[in-house]
Amino acid sequence: MHSNFLTHLTRQFDLPFTNPVLIFSLLLFIILIAPILLGKIKIPGIVGFIIAGIIIGPYGFNILKKNSAIELFSTIGLLYIMFIAGIELDLAEFKKKKHRSFIFGFLTFAVPILIGFPVCYYLLNYSFITSLLTASMFATHTLVAYPIINKFGIGKNEAVAVTVGGTILTDTAVLIILAVIMGSVEGELNSTFWIQLAISLSLFTATVFFIIPKIAKWFFTKLESEKTSHYIFVLSVVFFSAFLAQLAGIEPIIGSFVAGLALNKLIPHTSILMNRIEFVGNALFIPFFLISVGMLVDLRVLFRGPEALIIAGSLTVVALIGKYLSATFTQWIFRYSKNQRLLIFGLSSAHAAATLAIILVGYQAKIIDDNILNGTIILILVTCVVASFATEKAGRQIVSAEEIDGPAPVQQQESILIPIADFNNMDTMLDLALLLKDKNSEQPITLLSVVPDSDNAQANLVTARKKLNDSAKYASGNGTLIKLVATLDHNIASGVLRIAKEKSANIIITGWPRRTTVLDKFLGDKSAALIEKSDAHLFILHLNKPISVHDRLQLVCPPAYLPEITMSIWLSKVCKISAELSLPVICYCDEATKIHINQYLLHTKSSINIKFDDTEVWKDWRMLKSRVSVNDFMTFVLDRKEDTNYLLSLTHTQRKLDVIFEKQTKLLIYPQMS
Repeated sequence: MHSNFLTHLTRQFDLPFTNPVLIFSLLLFIILIAPILLGKIKIPGIVGFIIAGIIIGPYGFNILKKNSAIELFSTIGLLYIMFIAGIELDLAEFKKKKHRSFIFGFLTFAVPILIGFPVCYYLLNYSFITSLLTASMFATHTLVAYPIINKFGIGKNEAVAVTVGGTILTDTAVLIILAVIMGSVEGELNSTFWIQLAISLSLFTATVFFIIPKIAKWFFTKLESEKTSHYIFVLSVVFFSAFLAQLAGIEPIIGSFVAGLALNKLIPHTSILMNRIEFVGNALFIPFFLISVGMLVDLRVLFRGPEALIIAGSLTVVALIGKYLSATFTQWIFRYSKNQRLLIFGLSSAHAAATLAIILVGYQAKIIDDNILNGTIILILVTCVVASFATEKAGRQIVSAEEIDGPAPVQQQESILIPIADFNNMDTMLDLALLLKDKNSEQPITLLSVVPDSDNAQANLVTARKKLNDSAKYASGNGTLIKLVATLDHNIASGVLRIAKEKSANIIITGWPRRTTVLDKFLGDKSAALIEKSDAHLFILHLNKPISVHDRLQLVCPPAYLPEITMSIWLSKVCKISAELSLPVICYCDEATKIHINQYLLHTKSSINIKFDDTEVWKDWRMLKSRVSVNDFMTFVLDRKEDTNYLLSLTHTQRKLDVIFEKQTKLLIYPQMS
């Protein structure tokens, strides 16, 4: 009995492992430990995953073998990487800098290929197809170092926008080359091939960019409360798009990348859905893929003779030189600083996702041999490390230069308060707050429920706290810190004002006021009381559809607001809504306001698409009715006055807007009183 038990126990650890529970445990342990260990020496976790794959793979200690389960997760991870690359791109910034992005995209595509092809064809003596495919790999880049940009807060630097925009162009061009090469391997590149490719690409593009977004918008609208279903729907779109790409005769990675571009507008970068997409990908799918890539590598090839070492060294040197020259040419053309050149090089020199995709596809098609595969892994290890250090150095120098030019004025940290009267609108208020919140603010979002002090006050207070806890669970999906407050007060408005002062709230987000009754007029309207007595920025929202399905942002700025010294606060929030939702802005204002807004946009280097209209629609809201569509995001900046008659007319104004723009989303902004 004892012997049988020991035999059974030892068999569980026979190499390679076959127990699926043990295999999964080992992989999770690697995913946990690798980034921590590599982070100590400031090397990206991607490197650790690949090294771990080499160690445990069949060419290392043979702890795991490539089976169908690992292949499945590897495929999912590869598609997931390309999807995230598409969905995280700032399309508004790309459109604004598209000409410069196009030039950089052309340079970072052409220069590495022009250098790489002769090296592969003449120096390394590979065939034409192998040389072309390998050279196209040099043109790709993955924004591995982008988190460093976020750390230093230099995302608005023009060099960053140009580099990110160039990513779209060069990766798309390389993936098309991959499709052509794979087509040439399977058959001749005759007129039939090109016609079929053109037709299939047209049908694929029409389906992904026109049909799928309409379905997605309908789905998010009809099933707004089913948050888990949103993530499942997105995954379905990703893999279905990859399958459609396969049917069109191109690689599935193109389909997942294009799916990211198609859903980019519908999934705000600060949304809880985006957080879930990134979390699952970064926690499971992408590490699985990177580990599986390492398992392909046979480092013994490097020691079988000088040829393998020469190939690995040549690929790595060519990759770095090509990207450095591209960054240098871009610097010369646009007169960028040396720090910006280093920043462009750092962001564009890392080879990972698309590079791995191209080489793996070529390897599976037997276009690429073991030497190039292993040389590419060495290339990835070296370029990811170089990119991280280069971006880190450039980021520090750019921040230091900005501090020398003049430190930014110290501002009060943003503190958001959301008084919730109707818990059915809880998700709506939180979605807006998460979208507006300054990422640099360490203050939590405060959720407040004011319970009337009546006979049932204690029971109502317990209920309110339970519902607030449900709200906190929803918001926690974004990783945002939430503070819950349930309090008693004889008057709801006074309770909100009291907590706002206690929490030093400078932004209050509240729901659209209900229909005013005779009793409300007698006791005083809550929204009017907040406008009159609160000195915080007040946002009053009526959202009757998911926040991500809007088409335009209509901004109305009456001249009366102009003396407000806090213009930059609310305008920054409007810009954030526009940028996060990729909404073009139509602004109705006078010439003086237009000048102020343009100065702000120029100073902040904002990428929003804005058009101005001097029609004085605020004099008669009906003038605006014929200019809006049902999916417009209507935003009104209204003035505060301490005149009693003016305050009494607020309810009438809100009711008027409610009638004229019944189906549109409405946001009233009352800037902070100076």
